[in-house]
Amino acid sequence: MKDPKSMKQSGLGKLTLLLIFVAVLGVLIGGGLIGTKAATEKEPYESLKVFTDVLHIIEKDYVKPVKTKELIYGAIKGMLSSLDPHSSFMTPKMYKEMQVETKGSFGGLGIEITMKDGVLTVIAPIADTPAYKAGIKAGDQIIAIEGKPTKNMTLMDTVRRLRGKKGTKVTITIMRKGFTKPKDITIVRDIIKIKSVRSKLYEDHYAYIRITQFQERTDKDFVKAVKDLEKKSNHQIEGLVLDLRNNPGGLLNQAVKIADRFISKGLIVSIKGRDEGDNIAFQAKVSTTIVKYPVVVLTNAGSASASEIVAGAIQDHRRGVIMGGQTFGKGSVQTIIPLSDGSGLRLTTALYYTPSGRSIQAEGITPDIVVSPEILRAELKAKEKKTKEHPFIKEKDLVHHLEGANGKGETKKAEKGKKPAKKVVAPKDPLVERAIEVLKGARILGLSMQTGS
Repeated sequence: MKDPKSMKQSGLGKLTLLLIFVAVLGVLIGGGLIGTKAATEKEPYESLKVFTDVLHIIEKDYVKPVKTKELIYGAIKGMLSSLDPHSSFMTPKMYKEMQVETKGSFGGLGIEITMKDGVLTVIAPIADTPAYKAGIKAGDQIIAIEGKPTKNMTLMDTVRRLRGKKGTKVTITIMRKGFTKPKDITIVRDIIKIKSVRSKLYEDHYAYIRITQFQERTDKDFVKAVKDLEKKSNHQIEGLVLDLRNNPGGLLNQAVKIADRFISKGLIVSIKGRDEGDNIAFQAKVSTTIVKYPVVVLTNAGSASASEIVAGAIQDHRRGVIMGGQTFGKGSVQTIIPLSDGSGLRLTTALYYTPSGRSIQAEGITPDIVVSPEILRAELKAKEKKTKEHPFIKEKDLVHHLEGANGKGETKKAEKGKKPAKKVVAPKDPLVERAIEVLKGARILGLSMQTGS
């Protein structure tokens, strides 16, 4: 999704076209005229007369009075919903809510959703939100909200129903792979304050940064996290794990900025629209690159849109290793177009392509190292089981064992006056553990993973 402030000129053209369309409707309706000008096959809106005829009939003969504005809004919603799952119409209230969301705070459940094969589907739950804590997972199908089927709802209608005041409840009916029947889950809404960047230092030398969503402050927070971790490690970072799992995307300009922090030159992403004049190419700059050590990017089925832009750029430039699961495959760009009455359009205007020219639309990014969720669950169970077993017997445990260099084969005690060794923080997440092993391997084998070009 594009930042409204960075709206393309083509978007303004589409806005002008739509306003002309609405203005024509105003003349025809306001003057009480029905199709004063005959449509011809050569005119782009030859069916406009049919629309105004239906509008007039509904206003005149429908069983109860209806507002013209609501009818027009409904028609626009239907028109956009017939295009693709991501194009939608926003009423003035919904448009304001969308603007608030990009700033990182709104009332709701904390999930990113889309229409997939006509079914409302969860792209990803946002970490530490009500939906996440309730056990909602990427790929869950929401088949009903408060008992009402979602099949014929627009995406924005479902968003409106799911959001609400803090403390209120909403029951959603979900279907998941492995379920024998749908399951009702009641979730208490909360103020969703998304901290888009979280960081941690593992084993004193390995940085871990998780980006949960791309918002207005994501790049600034990312830069701060990198500097803080470098300071904490005494500027001895040996690798970075960038966690984009369950990151549903967000602002395009922020994704470009984040990718630019890893890549020093070359193409980051290209956007190709219907007209050649709409095409845009984003190039990396040497001056903005701050991460110059090996990188492993973690992905899964909940990594979508802006996340895939970052992962695709790093992969194509051979700047790091992508590890985890196949990404969601949302390779389209939505332009936010404000309208004169305070409403807005979210319109799919282009597809984006990775530096090598790949379109990931409906395909996704395939990791360099594929690790399925089943494997990770098995590893976690094995690790838990191992901690319960008796430890292995070592040489020093054997009777009459030979003494080591220290005299008795015992670990040397800390000398008096010296501080005990600092406890090294190790990851509990199996995939993060694997990522750090890859970074260690790269260092041992002398693989730089730092081409940045």
